[in-house]
Amino acid sequence: MSLNNTTITTDLEAEASGGYSQDAYIHFTIAAAVALLLCLIGLVGNIIVLWDLCFKIKKNKCTTYSINLAVAYFVVLLFSVCILILNINTLNNINSDFEGKDSLYLFLEIFYDSALYSGMFILTAISVETCISVEFPVWHNCHRPKRLSIYVCVILWSIGWMESLSENLVCTSDAFVTPTPGCTAIQLITFALAIVVCLPTMVTSSFILLIRIKKKFNHQVSTELYAFIILTVIVFILSVIPFNFLWLLMYFHLIPTNIQTVAFFYASIYAIVLNCTIMPFLYITAGIKWNTKSHSPEEDSNTDVSTCKPDTI
Repeated sequence: MSLNNTTITTDLEAEASGGYSQDAYIHFTIAAAVALLLCLIGLVGNIIVLWDLCFKIKKNKCTTYSINLAVAYFVVLLFSVCILILNINTLNNINSDFEGKDSLYLFLEIFYDSALYSGMFILTAISVETCISVEFPVWHNCHRPKRLSIYVCVILWSIGWMESLSENLVCTSDAFVTPTPGCTAIQLITFALAIVVCLPTMVTSSFILLIRIKKKFNHQVSTELYAFIILTVIVFILSVIPFNFLWLLMYFHLIPTNIQTVAFFYASIYAIVLNCTIMPFLYITAGIKWNTKSHSPEEDSNTDVSTCKPDTI
């Protein structure tokens, strides 16, 4: 669901009569170049995170989620690099009409969107899983299905792929000019999954987690954990809401497709790129602190789950 080259070119050229389109090309090229640099930093960071998750950090029930989240973010950043390079190519009119451009862009968008949606679902699942582990510690340690993380990740990746394929194959550029019933249904479903399902679930489970941790551990938990949970919610909101609202408003022609929309698109791209770059590091840091606290002897004796053998996966 990225803004394609044709849209960018059309929007900027439409502003040519305003006398500032040349500056707009320069500004958006710089914005794309900076986003490209952030993506490269994020790619390196996610590789480090994946290495630590797979070979250095002790495995637990959430490791599978964390690995899949890092993979999703890596794919988002990788294909963001490709899309941004094409955008820079178009902005500077460097062989922007090469053969197979549309097919290449469709290919990139399918993989980009599938990883973006899957990462959003997996991040929501991590939040719910963490909330359940605090709310129902005995069930989570003793009775939780051993391979639940694997099954959930497979389902979430499948939903992300189906959402991406249906959106990119059904919602063509012509559908954004003249809306079709099929594309309208897909746009509403996509919006509902992000704003109506994932966002409230993420916010609710995170704040339940905050309340339960405060009651359970009182002042024994460092403020970094609270800050991490709040920061996760804020980053999730900033990376999900603008992007989804932008496309829904554009689809129903509630906002003009002009240079301001392109600027808003790049702002949402920055939010997504920053999310994919910093979130894995935050999760590892918080995970280490949380595991250290939750596996302390005092807590084990309080929850009466020390006699259970945890299922690691």
